[in-house]
Formats: sequence, C-alpha cells, structure tokens
Amino acid sequence: MRKPKSDSLAGVALPATLGGWLELAERLYARENLALGQVATNAHDEALYLLLHTLGLPLDSGPRVLARRLTPAQIAAVEKTLGRRILGRVPAAYLTHEAFLGEHRFYVDERVIIPRSYFLEILPGQLNPFVPEPKGVLRAADVCTGSGCLAILLAHRFPRAQVDAIDLSAEALAVAKINVRGHRLAGRVKLFQSDVFTEVPAARYDVILSNPPYVPTHELQELAPEFKREPSMAFDGGADGLAVIRRLLRQARDRLSPRGVVLLEVGGLRRALEREFAVLAPHWFRSADGEDCCCAIRARSLLAWRD
Repeated sequence: MRKPKSDSLAGVALPATLGGWLELAERLYARENLALGQVATNAHDEALYLLLHTLGLPLDSGPRVLARRLTPAQIAAVEKTLGRRILGRVPAAYLTHEAFLGEHRFYVDERVIIPRSYFLEILPGQLNPFVPEPKGVLRAADVCTGSGCLAILLAHRFPRAQVDAIDLSAEALAVAKINVRGHRLAGRVKLFQSDVFTEVPAARYDVILSNPPYVPTHELQELAPEFKREPSMAFDGGADGLAVIRRLLRQARDRLSPRGVVLLEVGGLRRALEREFAVLAPHWFRSADGEDCCCAIRARSLLAWRD
C-alpha cells in the first residue's frame, strides 16, 4: 500500500483491491459523518455504486468483483472520486451525473435537486380508486418538476397522457429537457417555466402531481452539507413550508378535470397540511418506511373549498 498525497484522503493507506477500497470508504463515511439519502440510504451501497461507476464496471457486478486488483490509474481515479465525496462533501449523483428512480435513469447536475420521491412507490399500484384506469388519464402535470423525473414517470405510467412539466427555474428546465429527450418523450412531455400554473396555458388535468419545496426557510441552514449543495429553491417552502403548496392548491381548483386529483408529497408537513387543509380530506398513501407523506386530494373537495 502506498501513502496518499497530503491533499487527498487524509493520510490513510490506499488499498490495492476493489474490496479494500469499499471497506476503506465505509470507514471514512462513518468517520466524516457523511449524509446519506440522496442516492442510497447506507454507506456500503453508495460507496459501491461510486466505485463501480468510477471504474466503468456494471452496477450489477457480483461479489467476486471485490477481489479485483486495481491498476495505478484506477487507484488514482478512485482516490479522486472518494476524495471529492468524503472530503468535499459532493453528493454522489453530482459526481456521476446520474440518478435512478426504479429502473429509470436520469441525468443530473448541480442545477437540480437529486431525484428521490415516494411517488416511485405510489404510482405503480396505490392510485386506485383515485385514478382507476391509467388509459383514462389524458392530461397530467408535474409542478416543480426539477430534473423532469416525475413528469417522465407520469408519462410512463399513463401511456395516453400529455404531460406538462412545470418549474420556476430555467436551469432546472434545461436539465429536464435533457431527460425528456433521453427518454424519447419530447412528443408527450412539454416544459414550462412558471410559478406553479401562472404562465401555463389554460388546461384541465386529470392528474396534478407535485413534490414541491416544503422545508421552512429557517431550517435550510440546518441541512447537511450534501443537501446544501442542491439548489435552495428546490427546498425553500417559505416561513412554514406551505407557501408553494398553498399556491398550488388554490390554482389547482381551476385546473383539474371534474374527476381529477392532486397528488402531493409534503415531507414532514403532514400534520401542518392536515391542520390547514382538513376540509380537503387528504388521503394519505402508505410508504414502505412508514413516512406516509404523500396524499391525494380530489377535485370535488377543491371545488367546494373556500379559503
């Protein structure tokens, strides 16, 4: 083992095998208290992903790949990548310029929040009776689309739907355009720069989905360094976290078809939303980890609402 340069991995010895690098990465993740959740929920999975990607190896490589001895050039590449992740606190997805939701791969960079959403669990099998027939959805919207990932999931889930992907950030929409083209959906997914629906032409949607900013402004400084690398606009939900959600629900009244539904992901704001919008009778979907932070609100509830 050789010693690293003084500006690299803080004086640790550099292993010769891929398995040795994985063990080292897990120790350093713990030592530096790295934040997880943007790509994987544990250090082993994220570090293995980074190592395989850096070496150009298949992500589904079996355990025997861990015995692989690395060339000096490969060791230098791995050291650089892990140095940026561990010492620079750069999110893994920004190092690889990719993120996954299920089987779907998306391009990402620092212009967008890294794709992650409970809608990945909910869209395939929990929408009945709110959206009982996928082929019956002809128009859908993804508000605060970011990388375009959820608009693309909507297009895959509802094969006959035209999908409007809406975001206030021109930079985010530039990334969304890359992903829409990459998924060959430019004919069905249209991008709009708008604050919710303000600049979007009049339309009636069967489904309006949104994973909006919902972190109260005063909590932004408490985020881990990795999350502070993501665009603050994608997190900042105003004084109480509900600012964008309020605008969305008010505007959705004139945007839903009679049997339409709003699907919202609200993070830790479930109780706050239930207090303020109890009259809308939100239905909460169950998630595997028990967070249960996504809900459905029917058009008829919104039309009867007087705020």
